[in-house]
Amino acid sequence: MPARVARSPWPWVRTLAGLAVLAALVWSVGTGPFLAGLRLIDGPAIAAALAIGLVTTVCCAWRWALVAEGLGIRLPLGVAVAHCYRAVFLNSTLPGGVLGDVHRAVRHGRDAGDVGRGVRAVVWERTAGQVVQLVIAVLVLAALPSPVRRYLPAVAGALLAAGLGLVLLARVAPRGGTSAWGRALRTGIADVRAGLLARRTWAGVLVASAVVVAGHLATFVVAARTAGADAPLTQLVPLTLLALLAMGVPANVGGFGPREGVAAWAFAAAGLTAAQGVAAATVYGALVLVASLPGAAVLLRRQLRIPRTHCAP
Repeated sequence: MPARVARSPWPWVRTLAGLAVLAALVWSVGTGPFLAGLRLIDGPAIAAALAIGLVTTVCCAWRWALVAEGLGIRLPLGVAVAHCYRAVFLNSTLPGGVLGDVHRAVRHGRDAGDVGRGVRAVVWERTAGQVVQLVIAVLVLAALPSPVRRYLPAVAGALLAAGLGLVLLARVAPRGGTSAWGRALRTGIADVRAGLLARRTWAGVLVASAVVVAGHLATFVVAARTAGADAPLTQLVPLTLLALLAMGVPANVGGFGPREGVAAWAFAAAGLTAAQGVAAATVYGALVLVASLPGAAVLLRRQLRIPRTHCAP
């Protein structure tokens, strides 16, 4: 009898954590803000979400193609756009919020003939996007009033220390040796240099990431206005940034969970209401799902393949 393959419990733990957050919100504010936000979605909001989603998806695909090319595997932009649309759709409909990216990473690696390098390309392009979003968030939250403004010096100091630590680690990393840790570290350093910091790559990665962050912010502002939040942009933008940062926590159900929880807290702490925060985050989730619907069409195209190429040395 074949041995059973042990499965990690963490996917279930993350899903249960997202459900717990949603349950706490329903207990606190009721189902009204969730349902009211969805009822307020109209044609202009959907059109704006689709247009912004097109721009952000193309920029994500461009960033992915740049990083993949830097790592030595070919990724045509058109195919990257299709795969990114599919990934966003899967991220928006499946627990965890990252399964779509896992799928495109493995699929690209298999089609290109190197799963490891394909997975690393997605990991590094996603990491670059998160770093740029974090830097933009710190700058905006420092410039505009927000519930976390007084904590920013400590946060900025911690981020600076972490960055310097990584640079120091890269400089003292052993160039030889055969240990798994040493090989992984050397591979990571080589990937960052070739895939993110190369002369022909870094500027495109930076611009694409900044546009993606701006697009997510714009979609959230549209969602907040649709949900009835009439606060000025100088007050609304920092709150939406906090909610977007919460989306990086892989403990959600179809994207819902920490985002709504942080939005409820941030809106209430800024003098608005928790119900407004929940409604805005709910509308945002719905608009993102609508904007990702082209990815459902990609799922139906089973013949989509990335041309098989040999990896560069």
